[in-house]
Amino acid sequence: MAKYIVQIVVLGTRVVGRAFAKALKQEFAASQQAAQRGGGGAQGAARAAANAKMGITLEEAKQILDVDNLEPQEIQRKYQHLFDVNDKAKGGSFYIQSKVVSAKERLDEALKEQTKKSSKDRLRTDSDPPS
Repeated sequence: MAKYIVQIVVLGTRVVGRAFAKALKQEFAASQQAAQRGGGGAQGAARAAANAKMGITLEEAKQILDVDNLEPQEIQRKYQHLFDVNDKAKGGSFYIQSKVVSAKERLDEALKEQTKKSSKDRLRTDSDPPS
């Protein structure tokens, strides 16, 4: 009887160990893919910090507001439309309205980073001596 119990325990341990190893490999592969999408290095770290701070990724924010490029006028127009349509007083959803606000804030943050980066690039180009 004890022999069978030991065999069951050993078999169960093997199954759980294999499942854990497989899950660990999948998680590692997913994190590697996420790092590649994020750009890696300083750019990836900045994007990860912004995602953590805002609680939403840039891609998700673009999907929510249905924008392809970071154009301030288009973002504002789509934000205003979705915000008004989902107004609680008009029978809209407060949850969706809060997602729209979060998406707008995340896109505004990305616009600010883009502007800061282009300003640095412009200053670097202006300070380089002509060849």
